[in-house]
Amino acid sequence: MNEAFHFLAWSWDVTTAKEYAAGRKPTGRLAPDTWRGYLSAIRIDDSRIGAVDLSVPLIAVPFPNAGPFPNAGPFIIDGWLRIAAEEEYACRIHGGDKVAAVRIR
Repeated sequence: MNEAFHFLAWSWDVTTAKEYAAGRKPTGRLAPDTWRGYLSAIRIDDSRIGAVDLSVPLIAVPFPNAGPFPNAGPFIIDGWLRIAAEEEYACRIHGGDKVAAVRIR
């Protein structure tokens, strides 16, 4: 069964998108800060956040007929879990591969 991503009235075949993206190099950068606001509208499996490979590029596609999002630009269809993991990692003080901070005066 193909992996799919659903957002409101749209659905994308992520398996097919990964096949199209295979062997390609990313041609640009998406700033995660721009997209973090959408995280509350995306269902994230929190139990998988610790196992996410942050080196895998996000996959974004044009957002056709975006209605209330006319300036949405490319929309992420694969990588929301990586954005959530990056946000969690940035907030974590220690644990996992982050060591406890030591303040020397």
